[in-house]
Amino acid sequence: MTKEQKHNSDSGTAEDTKPTTSSNDKAGSPGASTFGFETILGKLVVDNGLVTQEELSECTSLLQDAEGNATGHTLGDVLVNHQFVTRRQLDRLQTDFDTRKSTQRIQGYRIIRKLGAGAMATVFLAQQESLDRPVAIKVLPKKFSENEDFLERFYKEGRAAAKLNDANIVQAYDVGQSGEYHYFVMEYVDGDTVYEQIVEKKQLSEQEALPIIRQVAQALQHAHKVGFIHRDIKPKNIMIANNGDVKLADLGLARAVDDAEAAEAEAGRAYGTPYYISPEQIRGKKEITPAADIYGLGATLYHMVTGKVPFSGKNPSDVMHRHLKEDLVPPDHLNSSLSAGFSQVIEMMMAKDVSQRYQNASDLIEDLDAVVSGRSPQYAQPTLDFAKLAEVAKATSSDAPMQQSEAKPGGSDLSSMLLPMLIGSGVLNIILLVLWLLSLK
Repeated sequence: MTKEQKHNSDSGTAEDTKPTTSSNDKAGSPGASTFGFETILGKLVVDNGLVTQEELSECTSLLQDAEGNATGHTLGDVLVNHQFVTRRQLDRLQTDFDTRKSTQRIQGYRIIRKLGAGAMATVFLAQQESLDRPVAIKVLPKKFSENEDFLERFYKEGRAAAKLNDANIVQAYDVGQSGEYHYFVMEYVDGDTVYEQIVEKKQLSEQEALPIIRQVAQALQHAHKVGFIHRDIKPKNIMIANNGDVKLADLGLARAVDDAEAAEAEAGRAYGTPYYISPEQIRGKKEITPAADIYGLGATLYHMVTGKVPFSGKNPSDVMHRHLKEDLVPPDHLNSSLSAGFSQVIEMMMAKDVSQRYQNASDLIEDLDAVVSGRSPQYAQPTLDFAKLAEVAKATSSDAPMQQSEAKPGGSDLSSMLLPMLIGSGVLNIILLVLWLLSLK
């Protein structure tokens, strides 16, 4: 769905460097298929940057020597035994090869190249022959095809996407099965993800971020109206086409608002990505509302304009605990170029209390438009910490007598009481004035 990405290599471990068995003995790898993989393995490891051409030549020579001794070793065995690649990397290449070989048999589509691979699926760029248009095909690896949970989530994404028809949501075209493989055909977006832009730019300006977030808010407005909560809003799921169009992708965790059965089954479990998950999702609440998506979008926006995730930690549990308990550092404290109104919008999007958050995307869009036009947001207002104001008033009052001249013997004690009373009254008047000004907006 995005521009071609480099293959991510796994770091080697002691287990990874164990010798592999012969490829011909591997389950699920019949002789003909294995021969095909071995034939292009050398090209694959070089193309993916796992070995150099010189290292490949060295392994080829070692393989020829091994064949002379009738050891039955394959090129894969040599690469692993001499620690040029790990067994995990070799298995991933085998999976990618098998998946791509299967996709070549998906009727009506011509595979062009691999776009990327995630934990659950591999995505290919293909040409839909009947309509002569580029598409993205997500293919579930064979190892997940027998797992009912993975399979259900895969088809659930396809069904959810098919019910959504919005310019800011990646469109679904087809979902089905080809042999042992399950596939999902969708709109191809030629561009970057928001995550890739954060990596490249470190942080986005307010002017860059606003139109992106507004388009995602429009996508959520449509999804929520149809009755779906996305539940996994994050930078990697927001795509920016080269023409500037923004698309919300990956509905794998989407759930219908009225799906009581799913809500019951998922109760008590946290679904989402730790850096961007809402407090109510962390707690495994049955009732998840559109406000959960707005929190995730707020966390994404925070990351975009500060260059930092809202809460970090040593592990996912630690991060989620901070979402629940730690105060959010205001974004304009990390990026002083942000306007006060924009920072207030982000803070309201990320309010821990659902009732203090935007309840729908329409209100959010209204405030975003206000910020763009230079007006104060209507819903996101500056917050007053009355506890801190009271502490200031108390501290000021307790210090005031120390500033008084010593009372004359036999004189009235009224003067020693007057200044603290005046200061306390002044603080109260300031609070009332601020509240009055806020009521005028």
